Amino acid sequence: MTLLPSARSLRVAPLTPEHARDICTWGYPAPYDCYDMTEVDPDELLSPDAGVYALLADERLVGFRSFGADGRVPGWAYDDSALDTGGGLRPELVGQGLGRHAIAAGLAFGRERFAPPAFRVTVASFNTRALRTVESLGFGRVGRFDAASDGRSFEVLVRPEG
Repeated sequence: MTLLPSARSLRVAPLTPEHARDICTWGYPAPYDCYDMTEVDPDELLSPDAGVYALLADERLVGFRSFGADGRVPGWAYDDSALDTGGGLRPELVGQGLGRHAIAAGLAFGRERFAPPAFRVTVASFNTRALRTVESLGFGRVGRFDAASDGRSFEVLVRPEG
């Protein structure tokens, strides 16, 4: 049994090779299996261009946050008007109410590190939990599209900063 971390203990930190190897073992039950990380090479996550960071509770890896191209899904006409952000939680922590705190920690980190004019998230249309969560954090829907890779429907949401 995994103890749910305290929302106050969440922080974003540099990703280590150990974190990357751990994340690449994460698999989720259907229909969330589209978020599986098991086919990802840990070295890809560690590349500076990937923009992937560890989400820690105290020193325990509970998730990851990403900034930049990693948050984009092929099929949408992305531009530089917002910073794309994404992420995930350790599979056993999904659905336990931690998502809002995890995303908020990522937004605070992204705001401090990148100072974007806006944040943008791309969420699978079926993922009503994630959509409710990002909308509760001030994101508004700006469009919907079908992914170029598998035709899955996605929603694009933006949150202006400042």
